[in-house]
Amino acid sequence: MLRCFIFFTCLFSNLISAQISDFESVDFLKSEINAKKNRGASLSNLPVLAFQLTANLDSEVEKFRAIYMWVCQNISIDASQGDRVIAKRKKYQKDSLAYIEWNKANRKKSLKKLLKQNRTVCTGYAYLVKQLCQLVNIDCYIVDGFGRTTQSNIKSLDFINHSWNVVRLNNKWYLCDATWASGFSLNGVYVPKYNDGYFLTDPVLFAKNHFPFEKKWFLNDSISQLKFKPEPIIYDETLNKQIIPIIPNDLETTIQKNKTISFNLKKLNNQTFQKINLFYYTGKGERKLKIENLKQTSQDLSFTTKLKHRGHYDLHLKIDGIIVGTLKFN
Repeated sequence: MLRCFIFFTCLFSNLISAQISDFESVDFLKSEINAKKNRGASLSNLPVLAFQLTANLDSEVEKFRAIYMWVCQNISIDASQGDRVIAKRKKYQKDSLAYIEWNKANRKKSLKKLLKQNRTVCTGYAYLVKQLCQLVNIDCYIVDGFGRTTQSNIKSLDFINHSWNVVRLNNKWYLCDATWASGFSLNGVYVPKYNDGYFLTDPVLFAKNHFPFEKKWFLNDSISQLKFKPEPIIYDETLNKQIIPIIPNDLETTIQKNKTISFNLKKLNNQTFQKINLFYYTGKGERKLKIENLKQTSQDLSFTTKLKHRGHYDLHLKIDGIIVGTLKFN
């Protein structure tokens, strides 16, 4: 199951302002070993757990990596509790401040259930990350905001529905989302599937599916000044591959047939893609479009295509066998 999200318009003059690349020289092996050694550890004594995860680690980022990995790999999403929270969010969708107040009170209940069952929703994930960080003297806060999914906040920001964390490492703030990194819920059943793309994510990329209630937590001044605008749909793998789509920047576009459509994507980790496909579904399956003018550098990917017939198209971009984006054309 692919979880998908909506872009909003953003500037790219300050594209890479804070992300995992700041720690390219750091070896996280000891952090990840600590997380694995403590797999299944009890939440009954958080100070002991925090110590076991971080005692032999030197830097803040190594300690945070151990905490983050442990939370992502040992806590499950509680789908039934999530449904109740969504109902409350819809109730308060026209009163964001009232929802935030309710959410603060609900966190205590969520934490109690989390400590007993290792199951929770986004507020519980964010609260646990914060608590463990504070126990090892790492500044970490919970951010409430709009998570854009296929079920909510698609064409407008209707109601606050998500929580995540900001963490300060080496006197610099970073973004992360332990909930969406841990896996997803399918038909009420939690499916663990770790996604490292939500760990210390670039703010511009993170903002594709996270819109904080307090705009300072965009961690990027150029983004915080912009109004929401629905843009193409992206998927979890887009975060994992560290791709920022730039053009087209509208979710839905009306064009003339045979007009050239340009695509441009920014790459954050200098990887080289082997297969680029653009297609749409028909009653007979996938129908590929011809890709022209394909150019790829260490930082960019661009190409063009044309639609030769009238109609409505949901175009899907597939990179190395994985769908990473969807756009609509009329």
